[in-house]
Amino acid sequence: MRLSLTPSLDPSDYRYIHRLRTRFAETDAMGIIHHAAYLPYLEEARVEYLRAIGHPYDSVRAGDAGDAREFPVLEVALQYRQPLRFDDEVEVSLRLGAVRGATFQIAYLLTVGGEARATAVTVHGCVDALGRPVRLPAWVGEPVGGAQHD
Repeated sequence: MRLSLTPSLDPSDYRYIHRLRTRFAETDAMGIIHHAAYLPYLEEARVEYLRAIGHPYDSVRAGDAGDAREFPVLEVALQYRQPLRFDDEVEVSLRLGAVRGATFQIAYLLTVGGEARATAVTVHGCVDALGRPVRLPAWVGEPVGGAQHD
Protein backbone atom coordinates (compact mmCIF):
# COMPACT_ATOMS: atom_id res chain seq x y z
CA MET A 1 0.00 0.00 0.00
CA ARG A 2 1.24 3.48 -0.90
CA LEU A 3 -1.43 5.30 1.08
CA SER A 4 0.20 7.52 3.73
CA LEU A 5 -1.74 10.80 3.76
CA THR A 6 -4.25 11.24 6.59
CA PRO A 7 -7.33 13.36 5.81
CA SER A 8 -8.05 16.03 8.40
CA LEU A 9 -11.49 16.85 9.77
CA ASP A 10 -10.52 20.54 10.00
CA PRO A 11 -11.68 22.40 6.88
CA SER A 12 -8.93 25.02 7.35
CA ASP A 13 -6.34 22.33 6.54
CA TYR A 14 -7.55 22.27 2.93
CA ARG A 15 -6.61 24.78 0.23
CA TYR A 16 -9.32 24.08 -2.32
CA ILE A 17 -13.09 23.66 -2.09
CA HIS A 18 -15.39 22.39 -4.81
CA ARG A 19 -19.14 22.61 -4.25
CA LEU A 20 -21.61 20.17 -5.73
CA ARG A 21 -25.21 19.16 -5.19
CA THR A 22 -26.28 15.54 -4.84
CA ARG A 23 -28.81 14.19 -7.32
CA PHE A 24 -31.90 12.07 -6.80
CA ALA A 25 -30.56 9.45 -9.23
CA GLU A 26 -27.66 8.84 -6.80
CA THR A 27 -29.92 7.74 -3.93
CA ASP A 28 -30.40 4.12 -2.96
CA ALA A 29 -33.46 2.28 -1.65
CA MET A 30 -32.86 3.80 1.81
CA GLY A 31 -33.05 7.33 0.40
CA ILE A 32 -29.39 8.14 0.95
CA ILE A 33 -26.61 8.70 -1.55
CA HIS A 34 -25.27 5.32 -2.65
CA HIS A 35 -21.72 4.62 -1.55
CA ALA A 36 -20.51 4.28 -5.16
CA ALA A 37 -21.50 7.89 -5.94
CA TYR A 38 -18.71 9.27 -3.74
CA LEU A 39 -15.88 8.33 -6.11
CA PRO A 40 -17.23 10.51 -8.94
CA TYR A 41 -17.50 13.38 -6.42
CA LEU A 42 -13.79 12.99 -5.67
CA GLU A 43 -12.97 12.88 -9.38
CA GLU A 44 -15.03 15.97 -10.12
CA ALA A 45 -13.22 17.89 -7.37
CA ARG A 46 -9.79 16.72 -8.66
CA VAL A 47 -10.53 17.80 -12.21
CA GLU A 48 -11.83 21.19 -11.08
CA TYR A 49 -8.78 21.63 -8.82
CA LEU A 50 -6.45 21.09 -11.78
CA ARG A 51 -8.44 23.62 -13.78
CA ALA A 52 -8.29 26.14 -10.89
CA ILE A 53 -4.49 25.91 -10.65
CA GLY A 54 -4.06 26.48 -14.38
CA HIS A 55 -3.52 22.89 -15.51
CA PRO A 56 -6.84 21.59 -16.93
CA TYR A 57 -6.70 17.82 -17.13
CA ASP A 58 -7.40 17.75 -20.87
CA SER A 59 -4.30 19.95 -21.38
CA VAL A 60 -2.20 17.72 -19.11
CA ARG A 61 -3.35 14.66 -21.07
CA ALA A 62 -2.70 16.35 -24.42
CA GLY A 63 0.76 17.48 -23.41
CA ASP A 64 0.12 21.21 -23.84
CA ALA A 65 2.90 21.93 -21.32
CA GLY A 66 5.50 19.66 -22.93
CA ASP A 67 4.84 15.96 -22.39
CA ALA A 68 1.46 14.24 -22.20
CA ARG A 69 0.71 12.78 -18.78
CA GLU A 70 -2.07 10.80 -17.13
CA PHE A 71 -2.73 10.56 -13.39
CA PRO A 72 -4.46 7.18 -12.87
CA VAL A 73 -5.85 6.31 -9.46
CA LEU A 74 -3.70 3.58 -7.89
CA GLU A 75 -5.44 3.35 -4.52
CA VAL A 76 -8.43 4.87 -2.77
CA ALA A 77 -9.56 4.88 0.86
CA LEU A 78 -12.93 6.30 1.82
CA GLN A 79 -14.50 6.59 5.25
CA TYR A 80 -18.22 7.25 5.44
CA ARG A 81 -19.07 9.26 8.58
CA GLN A 82 -22.66 10.46 8.05
CA PRO A 83 -24.87 9.83 5.03
CA LEU A 84 -25.36 12.28 2.22
CA ARG A 85 -28.95 12.72 1.06
CA PHE A 86 -30.68 13.98 -2.06
CA ASP A 87 -30.15 17.69 -2.75
CA ASP A 88 -27.39 18.16 -0.17
CA GLU A 89 -24.95 20.91 -1.07
CA VAL A 90 -21.60 19.24 -0.48
CA GLU A 91 -18.28 20.98 -0.05
CA VAL A 92 -15.51 18.70 -1.26
CA SER A 93 -12.29 20.11 0.18
CA LEU A 94 -8.97 18.74 -1.00
CA ARG A 95 -5.28 19.09 -0.46
CA LEU A 96 -2.31 17.58 -2.23
CA GLY A 97 0.37 15.72 -0.32
CA ALA A 98 2.97 12.96 -0.35
CA VAL A 99 4.37 14.09 -3.72
CA ARG A 100 7.19 11.69 -4.64
CA GLY A 101 8.78 10.90 -8.00
CA ALA A 102 5.92 9.45 -10.00
CA THR A 103 3.15 9.44 -7.36
CA PHE A 104 1.11 11.87 -5.30
CA GLN A 105 -1.82 11.68 -2.91
CA ILE A 106 -4.89 13.82 -2.36
CA ALA A 107 -6.80 14.06 0.91
CA TYR A 108 -10.50 14.98 0.83
CA LEU A 109 -13.07 16.19 3.33
CA LEU A 110 -16.74 16.13 2.32
CA THR A 111 -18.97 18.36 4.43
CA VAL A 112 -22.56 19.56 4.47
CA GLY A 113 -23.26 22.68 6.49
CA GLY A 114 -19.86 22.35 8.14
CA GLU A 115 -20.51 18.76 9.29
CA ALA A 116 -18.06 16.07 8.14
CA ARG A 117 -19.84 13.44 6.07
CA ALA A 118 -16.84 11.56 4.63
CA THR A 119 -13.06 11.62 4.32
CA ALA A 120 -10.97 10.06 1.60
CA VAL A 121 -7.50 9.71 0.14
CA THR A 122 -6.60 8.88 -3.43
CA VAL A 123 -3.13 7.81 -4.57
CA HIS A 124 -2.20 8.69 -8.15
CA GLY A 125 0.57 7.60 -10.44
CA CYS A 126 2.00 9.55 -13.32
CA VAL A 127 2.30 7.77 -16.67
CA ASP A 128 3.10 8.80 -20.22
CA ALA A 129 0.85 8.26 -23.23
CA LEU A 130 2.00 4.61 -23.43
CA GLY A 131 1.18 3.94 -19.78
CA ARG A 132 4.81 3.89 -18.59
CA PRO A 133 5.59 5.46 -15.19
CA VAL A 134 7.28 8.87 -15.49
CA ARG A 135 8.24 11.63 -13.08
CA LEU A 136 5.55 14.11 -12.13
CA PRO A 137 5.61 17.53 -13.76
CA ALA A 138 7.34 20.04 -11.44
CA TRP A 139 4.12 22.04 -10.96
CA VAL A 140 2.42 19.13 -9.15
CA GLY A 141 4.48 19.71 -6.01
CA GLU A 142 4.35 23.51 -6.06
CA PRO A 143 2.38 25.21 -3.28
CA VAL A 144 -0.95 26.61 -4.40
CA GLY A 145 -2.76 29.58 -2.87
CA GLY A 146 -6.21 29.36 -1.34
CA ALA A 147 -8.05 28.67 -4.58
CA GLN A 148 -11.75 28.08 -4.15
CA HIS A 149 -14.34 27.05 -6.70
CA ASP A 150 -18.12 27.10 -6.70
